[in-house]
Amino acid sequence: MKKYDGLYIFSGQAKDDSLDKSVEKMGAEITRLGGELLETEILGKRTFARPMNKRENGVYVRIRFNLDPLQVTPLLNRYHLVEELFRVQILAVNECVEAKLAQQAAARRLREALAAQQAAEAAAAAGTFEEAAAEPAGAEPEPPADDYADDE
Repeated sequence: MKKYDGLYIFSGQAKDDSLDKSVEKMGAEITRLGGELLETEILGKRTFARPMNKRENGVYVRIRFNLDPLQVTPLLNRYHLVEELFRVQILAVNECVEAKLAQQAAARRLREALAAQQAAEAAAAAGTFEEAAAEPAGAEPEPPADDYADDE
């Protein structure tokens, strides 16, 4: 069994209920061939860069699954028979790249958390400094000094 990512594009007129049925149908084809569904993510409706086959948009869905490499071609052949499926692309997942991306994401989250903590500490320090520098609330401001009073 090998891990794959399948990117499915359904016709843009697909409604939510019919989209769910279509996604379930795609998953059923994977399990029928002995595969295992790992994750399904609906990426949403997107406009194509240029019209394809007189269509201007489609609903994108990503499905991650495990499947025997010999079953990928029969799976693609089954998908070509499904009318509501506009395009499909199946890519093998590289475990080394996935591990590296997860490590980079964890490091990025750590950096963002540290930056947020430092910003909160700086704001707290600035707030205490401003409070100490502020004049008392009941004090009246001094009138401006008249520099020309000595000239007369």
